[in-house]
Amino acid sequence: MTERSSVVIDGGILVGHDGSAASGRAVAWAADLAVRLGHPLHVLRAWSLTTAPKPETMELGYVPPPEDFEKAVLAALAHDIDALDLPTECEVELHAARGQSSHRLLEAAHGADMLVVGARGAGGFRGLGFGSTADQVVRNSPVPVVVVPASRD
Repeated sequence: MTERSSVVIDGGILVGHDGSAASGRAVAWAADLAVRLGHPLHVLRAWSLTTAPKPETMELGYVPPPEDFEKAVLAALAHDIDALDLPTECEVELHAARGQSSHRLLEAAHGADMLVVGARGAGGFRGLGFGSTADQVVRNSPVPVVVVPASRD
């Protein structure tokens, strides 16, 4: 499986969003900080063929090209971000990258000023305070990392 082209970011705050409540809290936290600092907010969703929503072009017996899956991922991400009701003055750019989430976040972080992730995401195991993506980015990030804690409920 080949990965899509890299996400290139030139400054600002990068935050990962996988559709989970924890990643939504991370985006909201990062958006508030981005507004205070006057930085753009870059929201990245990593995807694979098994995690991407089905594109509109998908039909029985036809598997659409990766570009169609990426378009569906961006549409789902836009819907999720709109539901968060972020501050209107926050400049938000959405990105989708095919591949493993920690790898794609670390790759994109090279151009960011800071990387923000939730403590646990959609693939997290209940009871663990720190997910595998958060663990990997904390250990390997080229920029400062903020891990937004999971809610206590």
